[in-house]
Parts: sequence; C-alpha cells; structure tokens
Amino acid sequence: MDFTEAKHRIEQLKAILLENSRLYYVENAPTMSDYEYDQLMHELEALEQQFPEYATADSPTRHVGSDLEEDRQSGFAKVPHKYPMLSLANTYSIQEIEEFAERAEKGLSNSFTYSCELKFDGTAICLTYKNGKLASALTRGDGVVGDDVTENARRIANIPHQLKGSGYPQEFEIRGEILMPYESFDKLNHEREVNEEPLFANPRNAASGSLKLQDPEEVGRRGLFCTLYHIPTGQVDFPTHDAALSAAASWGLPVSTDRRICHNIQEIEAYIAHWDTARKELPYATDGIVIKINEMAYQQQLGYTAKSPRWAVAYKFKAEQACTPILSIDYQVGRTGAVTPVANLEPVLLSGTMVKRATLVNEDQIRSLDIHEGDWVYVEKGGEIIPKITAVEPSKRRPGAVKPVFPAVCPDCGTPLEKPEGEARWFCPNTTGCPTQMKGKILHFLSRKAMNVLAGEATVEQLYNKNWVRTPADLYTLTEYQLTQLEGWKERSARRFLQSLADSRRVPFERVLFALGIRYVGETTAREIARHFGSIDALKNASREDLLAVADVGDVIADSILAYFQNEANLQEISRLRAAGLQLSTDSTQGKLSNALEGKTIVISGNFSISREAMKALIEAHGGKNSGSVSGKTSYLLAGSKPGPEKVKKAAELGVEVIDEAGLYELIGGDTLASPSAPLGMTGSASLGMTGSASLGMTSGALGMTGGLFGKEEAEPTLF
Repeated sequence: MDFTEAKHRIEQLKAILLENSRLYYVENAPTMSDYEYDQLMHELEALEQQFPEYATADSPTRHVGSDLEEDRQSGFAKVPHKYPMLSLANTYSIQEIEEFAERAEKGLSNSFTYSCELKFDGTAICLTYKNGKLASALTRGDGVVGDDVTENARRIANIPHQLKGSGYPQEFEIRGEILMPYESFDKLNHEREVNEEPLFANPRNAASGSLKLQDPEEVGRRGLFCTLYHIPTGQVDFPTHDAALSAAASWGLPVSTDRRICHNIQEIEAYIAHWDTARKELPYATDGIVIKINEMAYQQQLGYTAKSPRWAVAYKFKAEQACTPILSIDYQVGRTGAVTPVANLEPVLLSGTMVKRATLVNEDQIRSLDIHEGDWVYVEKGGEIIPKITAVEPSKRRPGAVKPVFPAVCPDCGTPLEKPEGEARWFCPNTTGCPTQMKGKILHFLSRKAMNVLAGEATVEQLYNKNWVRTPADLYTLTEYQLTQLEGWKERSARRFLQSLADSRRVPFERVLFALGIRYVGETTAREIARHFGSIDALKNASREDLLAVADVGDVIADSILAYFQNEANLQEISRLRAAGLQLSTDSTQGKLSNALEGKTIVISGNFSISREAMKALIEAHGGKNSGSVSGKTSYLLAGSKPGPEKVKKAAELGVEVIDEAGLYELIGGDTLASPSAPLGMTGSASLGMTGSASLGMTSGALGMTGGLFGKEEAEPTLF
C-alpha cells in the first residue's frame, strides 16, 4: 500500500468507526457486529503504526467510545469523572491472551495471580458512595465527562441506597455494568411492538436506552439490574482486586460472583473454555472474559496507555453460530426504493432469541455466498445485533438445487428495477407510486428524529389503506371524524394524534429537511445543509458547486439533492407542506446574539463552567463554527481545564491561537463570569434558537468545573 492509498484507507476507516461508535453508544442502534468493528479498529491501528504521519489526535484508536449526545441536550447534567473511564484492549485470539500473560510475567519480578471475570454486555456505570449512601451515578460518557443519571440509578432494584456493615471508606467509587435480562428484554420489546414503537436490537441497547430515560419511574419498570467489578486503585486499602470486590460484596454491593483466581495461562484457558459454553445458560448477555492482574501494586506498576490499562485484557467470544435451512427468500422494498433480499429460516435459537429471518444484503452477497434455494446456512448474531448469513454448508445441499433469481421488476409495484452506477443495490425508481416506498416515506416523516408525530407502522397502514394519506402533506388534511372511523381509534387517541401533528408545525427547518427523506441526506447532513442555505427555496435553487461547498456534502449527496428538486411531484409536495405551515426556512435572527465570531472556526477542548454542548451553542449564537479537530483552517483552540494535549500540540505546530473561556467572552463582548440565572451575560429568555424549553442546558451539576477535572493535581486513570 502506497502513501496515497494508506491515507485514503485511514480516513475511510476513521469515518466508518466514528459513525458506528455513534450508532452504538448514542443511538443504541448498531449496524455492525462487535467483531466487524474490532477488526476495522485493529486495521486502523496497524495502518497508523505503519504510516504515523496520518495518525491524528481525533482518531478513534486514541479515544473511548462516547455516549454523550454532542448535538442535542440530553437532559442530564454533564459531570467530570474523578478518574477517567477507559476501555479495555480486546482480542478474539487465545494466542494473544498467551502473549499478554507472557508480557506480564516478564514485566513483573515477583509471583502474581490473575482475576478472571465475565465480560458483561451492558452499559457502563460509575457509582459514588459518601458515608455509606449513594451520592451519584454517572455514565461513561466520553471517558472524561459522563451524564449524571443518579435518580435513574436509584430506581434499579439491586443498587443499594445505603451500604450495610462497616469498614467502607467515607467516600469511594465503584464501577460496573447496567444489564437487562433476556426476560425483561423480551417483555419490553413486546410492549413496544404493541405500541408501534421501534424494537431494541439487543439487551445491551435496551439497557443503555432505558438508563437515559427522562422518567425515573419508567426506568424502575424496565427490569434492569447492576453488577459491579472495579474499585479504582487508591480508594480502598486492599492488596488485591479480588479482596476489594469481596469487601464490596460484604457492604451489600452487587459484585460479580463468577470470577476465579487463576495462576497461569492453562487455568485462564480452562476458565474461558468453561464459560464459552456455560454463558448460554445465563439469564443475561455476556460477550467475553476479562483477565486482570490481581495485585493492586502490579496494576499501578504496569500503568496505562492513552486508551486502556496494560494490566487487563478482554477475550471476546466469537459470535454464536447456528446452521439452519433457508425456507424461502423475500425481496423487500425500502423507503428509498432499495430492494433487499431477506432469507426466511427454519427458526433457530441464537444469543437468547429465536431467529427466523436474516438479511442477504444485496444480489452480490447472494452470489458471493453461492446460495442456492433450500440451502443450509450458517447464521450469526455477532454482538447480538441483526442476524446475518455468513456461509453455506455445501454438504447439505439438495441435488438439483438452483440459484435464486433476483427480480427484474419491483416486487411491490412491478416497475423495472435500476442499478445506479457505483451502487451494489437495485432500486425501484417509482418513488411516488410504489406503495412500500410511499408508506416508508410517511413513516420516516413521522419518526422521532424527524417530525416526532405520535404514530407507527399500524397507523400508517390504516391511513394508506383508506386512501386518505399518500404523501406526508396528506397528514395535515386529516380530521377527527375521519380518525374515529378507524378500527381501535377513540376521540382521545384522535385528538392526541392531531395535536401531535399541530406540534410538528414548530419543528425547525433542519428536521423538516431530514423528514423529506432525500436519499443519502441523513440527520447530520440535513442540519449542515439547513444552516448553510437557510431555506428550502435557496436549497432548491442551489447549483452543484453550491452544494459541494457544504460540509458533509460530496458528489453522491449533491447529485441526489439535485435529482430530488428536478422531480415535479417533490416540488408539489413541498408547496403543500408550506401551505400546511411547516418550517421551511431558518429565521436568521433566531438565537443569533451577534456576529462577533462570523467566519471563525473554533475547536473546543477540555471542560468549562458550562457544558461543552452549551459552549458550542454559544459559539454558533455569535456566528462561529464548531469543528472537532485542529487544522490550518482553525481560527482558535478554545482550551478549558485539562485540554487534550494532542490538540494543544497540533495548535502550536500550526500556529493556531489558543484562548481560554475568559478570552472567548472578550471576543463576544460578554462577561467572564456566568451565573445560572443569566448564563454568559445573556438577557431575557434567549435560548440560542433551540426548540422547546431547552436553553443552554445549564444545571447546577454542570457548573463549577473550572477547579480541576479530576479534583486533584494528578489522578490515576481507571478502566470502564
């Protein structure tokens, strides 16, 4: 691989990993298995070592995944961790576990032991106890700052509010995982199906989503439980990790009980082999084994990398696999017209759930797997996400079995399919007449991240079958009388639906643009486009060159937008939505406080007297643009307490001016000090243009961060 190819592949891998990290941690909707993600991460690590000139500070190899919602107010205070919550180095290879043990034996002069534990597949939590009482609970966040979910944690049944016994420190942290048992997961998904809500892909996503609910009482009804496995070194005086956990158990804390002290690699491998089978009988999800150096002094001696401890490693189980026959293959049409083959399978149990269907992705995938009708296939649920077929068992193929024929016409409307240049998928071009596409676009329009209307698939099906709704604009013509004629609808449900539609008229332009469902224009891209052009009319009249000037817009997206506005049916739809009162432009004065930062690109790093999200909103309110990485186009690096050293170093190399919070206030003409009642010198009820009642998102828990990120001059990092 030459330098040009390496640079391109590194940038490609970074984009893929960052997007899938966001989907995993923030959206709780992963699209690839843990194994696939880890393999891509290892490839990126290897390329960055081989071509260090292309390794950047913002690379996912140097940071843990973040569950913080950077572009949205999550409703939780952002609180710094006393000790960073790092991630674990992981492997799927026993050989690499042997190499880990060899390094430990060479690096440590005296004898030592290993603590082997189950790796739980949930969402990380950090609990702090003061004088025996639960004082706070933080999510991992970005490893440095987490969301304060204390009230939600109090509703999880096995997290004690008051410790028992004696001997616990006056104040200490303990870390672990919030899990959702399979039974609770199945119950929750059944309820969501009945209520026409999207289903959770797996128990891990369900646990994470439940922990971030705004209603603590609902959290308590979700059937979550906690298991704890780590007390940061220095907070308790025990010689070993195992002794510390045993003490925590005596205080009434729900500590993992299935750990084992091992003395050599043979015992470690026996423990792994046992749980690779036994885990399938557990009532909750596990995805591997964690091996830790047991002695606290040796943990300190081995130390940490920027991302993980050197004294621990995770062995991840390979995806559970089963072999089952294909009963038939369906060809499904999506809202964008993409036709996806889906295999109907003889039901088989995988990772605690019964699998009946698996995607075959596209025609090329069917060919590469050499699938024939009636074949027995291997199905995996790596990371317990959507099941997929990975291979065929040729020894079970029936004599005379034939290959499936991909349809030449749309299975829904009969329109000849098209395969755009550079695409692996076939599409139905009948965007305004194909029933499945029409219903899919309506459902997308109604979704939470678009117009946020109270409706699901069953409602859309009812309205479509009555011929009342064919496009989103038709929704705004519905009456209460019509709705009460539908099966299962009463006056109350009709009024709630209509009120939800009325509320959607206040949804900002960027979300309306996303709701239109233009191919390839996702949530983030829609926001960038809306902010750049300001109105649907300016976007409609934009040239290809104008579109390419927008961040996140490349050739494919630009061409898709141009094609959308060349379709007369789409122009008529926009006209009707305008008449219905939807927001098709951005008020340039909304939330705009000044032009003091006009044309300035600012990178923020560290922590401030307000949340990072509020700081970004403040910069935009004064005309500035936020960026995630320092480059030659950066105007300022805004450094709070404990800024990232790599960003500071990069700024120095490029001659980028570094300013602090007070310096920013001088630039925008505000006061150095802010108070909760009048944040950053703003008057009245200015809210920086955010929707609803959200303003700067300041709470008492988000203030007072300037006194040091970890609370002391030097703090020891810790995992999870």
